[in-house]
Amino acid sequence: MAGAVVPAIRIQREDFDVAAEIAGLTKGRADIGAVVTFSGLCRDEQGTLSALELEHYPGMAEAEIGRIAAQAVERWPLQGLTVIHRHGKIRPGENIVLVVAASSHRQAAFEVANFLMDYLKSRAPFWKKEHLADGSEGGWVEAKEADDHAADRWKKPGE
Repeated sequence: MAGAVVPAIRIQREDFDVAAEIAGLTKGRADIGAVVTFSGLCRDEQGTLSALELEHYPGMAEAEIGRIAAQAVERWPLQGLTVIHRHGKIRPGENIVLVVAASSHRQAAFEVANFLMDYLKSRAPFWKKEHLADGSEGGWVEAKEADDHAADRWKKPGE
């Protein structure tokens, strides 16, 4: 039933296990017919990046992601929702973010995963700093206009 789901939101330094997160959300649940996951990884940017450092304001990031997740629960019929975002220094190939959306049917799960990732990329309060493979410190990564446009497609009329 839409609205009854309480999203699990975690901001953490340590890595996460995608399969374990899916299993934790679905164990003993015969009402779930579809699980869609998005797992975002750190890229090496053609060998130029040694790490990406993510900073956030504790409390603010959880609240904002919780607000976005609550919108998803209101808009789509979900049986479960988990959002995990890491912070700290993350090396290429390591996990950064995970969205697990569970629903009775696939369409809602796909849409929720897309909705959350579009908002996480454009509006979640994280700051990214590049550490370059040559040992130098790169700059802060600017938000991309394309990410803002992607999030705008989810706005309701009048927003």
